[in-house]
Amino acid sequence: MVLPLGIKRNHEECIMKRRAAVLLAGTLAVSVLLAGCSGNNAADEYVSVGGYKEVEVEDIEEPEETTDEDVNNYIEAVLTQYATQEEIKDREAKSGDTVNIDFVGKMDGEAFDGGSSRGFNLQLGSGSFIPGFEDSIIGHMPGDTFDWNGNFPDPYDNNPDFAGKEVVFTITVNYICGESKLPELTDEFVQTVSEKSKTVEEYKEEIKKQLAENGTTDFDVKLQESAWQAVLEKAEIKEYPEDEKKKMKTQIMNAYESAAKDAELELADFLQQYYGISEEDFNKQVDETIESSLKEKLVAQAIAKQEKLIPGEEEMNKELETLAKDSGYESLEALKSAMGENADEEALKDIVILKRVKEYLAEHAVQVKE
Repeated sequence: MVLPLGIKRNHEECIMKRRAAVLLAGTLAVSVLLAGCSGNNAADEYVSVGGYKEVEVEDIEEPEETTDEDVNNYIEAVLTQYATQEEIKDREAKSGDTVNIDFVGKMDGEAFDGGSSRGFNLQLGSGSFIPGFEDSIIGHMPGDTFDWNGNFPDPYDNNPDFAGKEVVFTITVNYICGESKLPELTDEFVQTVSEKSKTVEEYKEEIKKQLAENGTTDFDVKLQESAWQAVLEKAEIKEYPEDEKKKMKTQIMNAYESAAKDAELELADFLQQYYGISEEDFNKQVDETIESSLKEKLVAQAIAKQEKLIPGEEEMNKELETLAKDSGYESLEALKSAMGENADEEALKDIVILKRVKEYLAEHAVQVKE
């Protein structure tokens, strides 16, 4: 039997059931009676967490049943992704057209980063490019290649280094974009977008099941996050582990100092230019972020120890492999490789423990209607 995730009842029901349990058991301690629905406590040298079991959260609406309309809307979105576009090549481009172009931008005769693209769809008159660029395309036929001489605006927020500078764009008009045409929903199409389904009917059933699972997952995540935030608000930090704070601060500062060095700027100038923040305010934000992150870790660890939620080595390895695959990697090693020098297995284990704690809190949470 699968128990529902979370306990859905109002405050009065909670109190009545607890009283009934006390009367039947008879031997429960007075402390339990006084605790009511507030739950257990967990504490260590760094943190004290009170009332995390049966924590009250605002009632979360159950996922609605998936309808045929939901399925059809989803499939329509899939078909749109595979739409083909008519290519118009027998007339000049005009304002309002969306044109497919290639372009190469050069300053002082040399191409610059971010100034080139191929197969780019641009709506003429949208103002997406610097003034004059889009107007220069109007009147050209598909197949035309030409140079447009212009200037970056001054000031130019996207890249202050380019402000006011002369630029030459070599533009090729590939075609004018016509109407989009959706593919037909056939068995053949289904087999190109699904690894499970062979027919249209099978695909519709697959999508219906997937949407239902998504709804359940969304409900679970909302309940878990609500319970977790409620517990975090109750938690009190006695002190932060200083060694860990220093380690995290060093890692963050090294990353930003490295970025500033790459930009050939002092850290203070880099922060002001790219983030619009002073070095003093940046340091405050870093400290706040570190303490927030550590609080989550300390609270999760305290509850996990109290409720024996920390998995053994073999089970932890399985959980880490699952974490890697859920993150889109073939294996844990592939995930670590992608993380590079920042790969930290202990940090990954913390993620597994936090996940278990959130699931536990949601399972025991009490949803209360306002």
